[in-house]
Amino acid sequence: MPAEAGSSREAGAARFPAEVTFGNACAALEQATAGLEAGQQEFDLSACRHFDSSLVGVLLELARRASAADGRCAFVGASANLRKLCGLYGVDEMLFGHGAPSAAAANLPRP
Repeated sequence: MPAEAGSSREAGAARFPAEVTFGNACAALEQATAGLEAGQQEFDLSACRHFDSSLVGVLLELARRASAADGRCAFVGASANLRKLCGLYGVDEMLFGHGAPSAAAANLPRP
């Protein structure tokens, strides 16, 4: 990822940018894919504070691309709000593992 998108690596994880929305989701995916192709397996989401459901799609596609290349990727540092959003879509365990909070565990109201 380019420096302006927060590419500094802490503990070996490539950092996602502070904002991932519909307007820049494709660019964020391509930047992360470049890291994946360079051997990066861990992606730091701690800087992501302004996002919409496009970020969930980016993470799912990045995981799919890693799997298609017989690899894997891990996402660390996700905020509680991002985890709740992923829970609403039912992909929290897929993206963050079995310890991820589900929508019910996040105390979200039931319909």
